[in-house]
Amino acid sequence: MYHPTTRVLTVLELLQTYGQIRSDELARRLETTPRSVRRYITMLQELGIPVVSKRGRYGGYRLRPGYKLPPLMFTNQEAIAVTLGLLHAHRLGIQSDETAISGALAKIGRVLPETVQQQVGAIMQSTVLDDVSPVESAPATTVLDLSLAVQDQKQVWIRYRTWNNETARIIDPYGLILRDGLWYLAGWCHLRDAIRVFRLDRIHRHRILSRTFTRPEGFDTRDTVLRSLEERFAEPAVELLLETTEREAKRWVSAISAKLTQTPEGLVMTCDTGSLAWLATFVSSMPWPVQVRRPPELMDELRTLSRRIAAISYEPAPEQSGLEIPTPVDD
Repeated sequence: MYHPTTRVLTVLELLQTYGQIRSDELARRLETTPRSVRRYITMLQELGIPVVSKRGRYGGYRLRPGYKLPPLMFTNQEAIAVTLGLLHAHRLGIQSDETAISGALAKIGRVLPETVQQQVGAIMQSTVLDDVSPVESAPATTVLDLSLAVQDQKQVWIRYRTWNNETARIIDPYGLILRDGLWYLAGWCHLRDAIRVFRLDRIHRHRILSRTFTRPEGFDTRDTVLRSLEERFAEPAVELLLETTEREAKRWVSAISAKLTQTPEGLVMTCDTGSLAWLATFVSSMPWPVQVRRPPELMDELRTLSRRIAAISYEPAPEQSGLEIPTPVDD
């Protein structure tokens, strides 16, 4: 799905490339209708870009003769900063097409002076990004749409998933924050009638509404999200000792589901859970040794799970599976 802003910029690029282009041709290239094309032309005109129309069989749209957009100019330090930003884009926890990043780097490279191109090329060829990837990525469209909703103070309808539930909610979005590889939205939840914090990768669907709201003066998004996470782990019901590194554990354990703390004894994971049976399944799938510190009931669930797995392993019998086992013949 194309975002309207993308289509408007595409119209501008086509006008610069071809000089004049018909409405039906623009509609074909944008995979939209001539009516939508007229709307995009109007948006460009409102931005001060002199797009003029010519009626008739050979008419269409064109930029006013002599009009040129100013070139994109970077200082050496700015070009390096932009390049490093694009190379680290995956750390923003946003799902984006790799070709988009490659395309942006290529476009920047084409307009840079030769000396700066050499510097940027050196960074791209010699830099290795060996970093922990985001635990879960949020779609770029979700981050963009919710950012616009925060800016315009418009309510948002969302379908929100947790590990065991899915709800529909209307949110007054106050702010977004990227924390430990995860995007969070803080705002007023009309379902719970209170301020709540949401993970963007758990928003299954969303829609910006026309209704507006007034954000509380001085609202601190960062403080709200951090307090929410701290309260969640203030008195954890579960404590595990993991025989692994924090780096490896972060690839397995969600930052919002559990807290990892390095101690003299080793790496400690603390969390709450609504289902010890589910947690037992999760713990049993961990690829490293685990010691349960509390609660003892979790060990009961793990033993139950172990017995179930053992039963599955020894359950199949020839007569039940429908297979005929040949009778051994003595030599």
